Amino acid sequence: MSTPSSVAATGERALIDLIRTRVPPSPPWVTLGIGDDAAVVEPEPRSLDVFTTDALVEGVHFDRAFTPPDAIGHRALAVNLSDLAAMGARPRVALLSLVLPADLLLSDLTAIVDGLLALAARHKVALVGGNITRTPGPLCIDITAVGSVHRRKFLTRSGARPGDQIWVSGHVGSAAAGLASLVSGARTAGAMTACEEAYLRPEPRIRLGLLLARNGAASACVDLSDGLADGLHQLALASEAGLVVDGQAVPVAADAREWFVAHQADPVMAAMRGGDDYELLFTVSARQRARLRSVRQTLGSLAVTRIGTVTASRTVRLKTAGGECPVPAGYEHFR
Repeated sequence: MSTPSSVAATGERALIDLIRTRVPPSPPWVTLGIGDDAAVVEPEPRSLDVFTTDALVEGVHFDRAFTPPDAIGHRALAVNLSDLAAMGARPRVALLSLVLPADLLLSDLTAIVDGLLALAARHKVALVGGNITRTPGPLCIDITAVGSVHRRKFLTRSGARPGDQIWVSGHVGSAAAGLASLVSGARTAGAMTACEEAYLRPEPRIRLGLLLARNGAASACVDLSDGLADGLHQLALASEAGLVVDGQAVPVAADAREWFVAHQADPVMAAMRGGDDYELLFTVSARQRARLRSVRQTLGSLAVTRIGTVTASRTVRLKTAGGECPVPAGYEHFR
């Protein structure tokens, strides 16, 4: 008898069993995992639970024409882990809801799950349950993730004050350049560029978020899933403050800069407007600067770059060689 090739031919119960066989054993603090109506998890002592949820929809967040199935699973979990990182929370468990078109290949589904589980294993995240349903529309992957943070050490967007320094981790714009490269089909001999990899398999900055929170080294923090421009506006809005960013300090990777220049785009503006960076944008007060130095010494190879200052002006502006201009609006789904 031939092996079913699609999820419809496999059936819901068999799909659930297939996913269960791929999930590693739960840690001891998961009292009840996959297989019941709900999961039961023991909370960490003297800590708060941090909840986040995000959905990835085919045609909006990814295109299966150039996004490998394992990268879809990776990205679906990375979105949520990045949110937890911005709160200074250590990720613990995830719930996976799969909304599947009937003709989705079974091999694609298993690759999606394996991509998700590989990232989960790296960050010690236990998959404890979820749901499967059928749709006549596009593939959708919805994840709820739960983390843990010390009750007085969580980070928020609202703590920035005038005089604080503005910092960002890693590089920005690489994912935007990578997506543009994938859409254009400009890959060289099938080789994956660093920018394409940044889009397909972003690295949530869990360790940085934990260190910032535990060391009290940041006054405010936000993740850059919708890009640097959006993160700056969100932080300014929540903190009721203004921001001035030095365009020359914005860390755009050399290959992303090269792509933008080759396509007649200003590298800094293009990087700021682009999304899917999953870096952390954070602010540091004068009394926290020694703590940040300690965090940077512990980080290893991950760079953090000072890009500006918090002001009292309630405007978000970019300094360039030609003067100051407003920071462009970030990505919005319904603009």
